[in-house]
Amino acid sequence: MSNKPKMKFLKIALFKIAILSPILFSIFSLNNQVPLKAGLEFQWDDNENYRRLKWFQKNNQKSLRNTIYFFLRPSDRKAGLLKIEMTIPEKFKVKLNENKIELCKVRIGGFESRTTCLEDIPAEIEISEDNTKLTIYPLSPIPADKESYAIVFKVNNPRRTGLYQFHGFGQISGDIPITSYLGSWTIVID
Repeated sequence: MSNKPKMKFLKIALFKIAILSPILFSIFSLNNQVPLKAGLEFQWDDNENYRRLKWFQKNNQKSLRNTIYFFLRPSDRKAGLLKIEMTIPEKFKVKLNENKIELCKVRIGGFESRTTCLEDIPAEIEISEDNTKLTIYPLSPIPADKESYAIVFKVNNPRRTGLYQFHGFGQISGDIPITSYLGSWTIVID
């Protein structure tokens, strides 16, 4: 007879644990929130002519030293390039120097390798007075082959965080040299 009250008490205790444990678990898990870092790109003026180009940066924190690779992959170039123009956003307040900008043949890194310049491409680099336009004249045209190329900035990141969109234009080699839109790079500074 004494087993029945014990069994009834045990069943009630197990029922209470089964009901209260999800509630207690959710309360404790709300206090331990982990910040989520998601790769999200937002395009204000979504346009069908917009082409997203790949890029890589070594450091994305504001005011710190950074190396930014703006890639020109084989799929981004339909023909050889005589000239590359890049528009720089006005809000990207960085002191640009021709000595800290280079054009190179690049190996794009991944899981097992790092992004590195394989060969420097000799080029004339011009920066506009207001730092909003960069023009690169390679001494020999960049061919439309299976190699990837990159424009490399070695700069200090701006003091302001945000998204910065750079637009790339290329003058193709041929009978009639035409400057056309290559695509856009949108980098993030945290």
